Parts: sequence; C-alpha cells; structure tokens
Amino acid sequence: MTKAAIIYGGNSKQSRLKGILDKAASYFKKGGIDTETIFVHDLPAKDLILANFNSEPILKANKTVEEADIVVVLTPVYKAAYTGILKTYLDLLPQKGLEGKTVLPLVLGGSFGHLLAIDYALKPVLSALGATNILSGAYVLDTQVEKTEDLKYVLASEISERLDRVLALSKEEADRYLALK
Repeated sequence: MTKAAIIYGGNSKQSRLKGILDKAASYFKKGGIDTETIFVHDLPAKDLILANFNSEPILKANKTVEEADIVVVLTPVYKAAYTGILKTYLDLLPQKGLEGKTVLPLVLGGSFGHLLAIDYALKPVLSALGATNILSGAYVLDTQVEKTEDLKYVLASEISERLDRVLALSKEEADRYLALK
C-alpha cells in the first residue's frame, strides 16, 4: 500500500494553508493512500531549536517520513522563502531522508512575486536531503483559499483542479518507483 507523509510547515492550524492540507489528505484518503501529517509547530520547540536528533517526537516524525512513498512538503512563503519552522524540522531529517521518495512541494503565498520560492528556496534543500524525484508542485495564492466562518476552507475551483492534477501525479510517480523496487 502506498503511504504518504505530509510535512505541515505552517505555524497554525487556523491558516489558509490548512485548506491545502485538507485537500491533499482528502485526495489521498479517497485514493486509498495511508496518510500521516507531521505538524511541525506541534513538535517540541526546544528539540527543533536545539537540533535534538534523539528526541522521541522527532524520531517518530522521521520514521513517518522514512516509511512514506510520497512526501508532501506544505509551507507558506514568508520573506521569499519557506518558513523557519519547516527549516528547523528539515535540518533534523537524516542526510538522505528523502531518498527514494516522490516529493511534492505545495506552497501558499500572498503574491505571485514569491512563485520562485519553490525552485530557488525549497527544492535545493529537498535535493540536499536526497530527493531526486521532486515534482513541480503547486503555488497557491492565499486569496484562492477562502476561510469560512465555521473554520473550514474553500479552494477556488481552478486551484482545486490543479491540486488534483499534482496529487495524482505524485501517486503515479510513487507507483512507478515502487514498481521498480
């Protein structure tokens, strides 16, 4: 069975980023893909900041990534790059922790001015962690994710469709890689 790990690099579950997470998790669930989410901001801050590689919660999160076939890296863009919260966790992954994984970056930003954050900020770090199958991913404007009064999220139809396409591609790529093993 295909497994997916979603690394949620946002600083709150009340962010529009959660709408993208919900979409990805729902897509995988419908496709029979076992999915686990790592909420980086819920990991012990002291362990993240002090790079405690032996922390039980960090080891558990790393095990989730290790067992995954698909790794979705989900982050908002701050100051033209992914979040510092995400970076503190990526620093604690083993050197080749993304080797053999299909990696899908999904990024939420305030303007198209940060579109290249995927290619110039995030992908080099993912590559340094051993990822060789990094998909193009998707960049979503925060205005394309509406937060409703009941704390649910509605994605613009074109974004929902684009996410369906990149999520389907991640499944196809993971299946292709698994067939080669």
